[in-house]
Amino acid sequence: MKLLLTSLLAAFLALPAVSSFAAGEAASAPASGAASAPAAAAPAAAAPAAIAPVSAAKPDLAKGEASFTAVCVACHGVGGNSGTPTFPTLAQQHPEYLVKQLQDFKSGKRQNAIMQGFASALSEGDMRNIAYWVATSKAKPGFAMDKNLVALGERIYRGGVADRRIPACAGCHSPNGAGIPVQYPRLSGQHAEYAAAQLTAFRDGVRNNNLVMSQVAAKLNDKEIRALADYVAGLH
Repeated sequence: MKLLLTSLLAAFLALPAVSSFAAGEAASAPASGAASAPAAAAPAAAAPAAIAPVSAAKPDLAKGEASFTAVCVACHGVGGNSGTPTFPTLAQQHPEYLVKQLQDFKSGKRQNAIMQGFASALSEGDMRNIAYWVATSKAKPGFAMDKNLVALGERIYRGGVADRRIPACAGCHSPNGAGIPVQYPRLSGQHAEYAAAQLTAFRDGVRNNNLVMSQVAAKLNDKEIRALADYVAGLH
């Protein structure tokens, strides 16, 4: 009888530990539609919820417009069409690219004191709302400024420089500068001054949040950078 009472007592004392472990597992599981399932559910039923992908919330374009107007318009212009050559035009830019840049500014992976200050105040939802709203705004066409450089810029953009292993920019950013969603940004109509500054920053290691661009820009000289920047400004 003493042995039986000891066994029952040990089993009773073990219950809180088992319950605590189950609660810890539930708390550490990613949020999903199955998060409200009872804690007593069998492990086999809980497994799909633990590995189910978490879908991003649909962007709120109205909030995005309001946030852009309140925070971004002073530098990036009405509808994302910047009137200042040193600030990029954001209209029609791929939203996934813009979200990544805001994340990089916030984390410090991309250095810019002004943008880091703004981005630090934004939540992931704010970033998505702004990026997806400004992507719906139509970009105004740009134009090249230096006719003497356009031919050189076009040659590099479309064909690269084979003997120096510089790839054609069109391969990633498309022949008309529209870019490829998610991976490569739209360049068409971008201010030449801004584009040249970014290429120089990639080349000099000042901007290092894209390894491919750092490797490509490292092979360009100042004249080639100016030529490329002027050429993309006139792309349609």
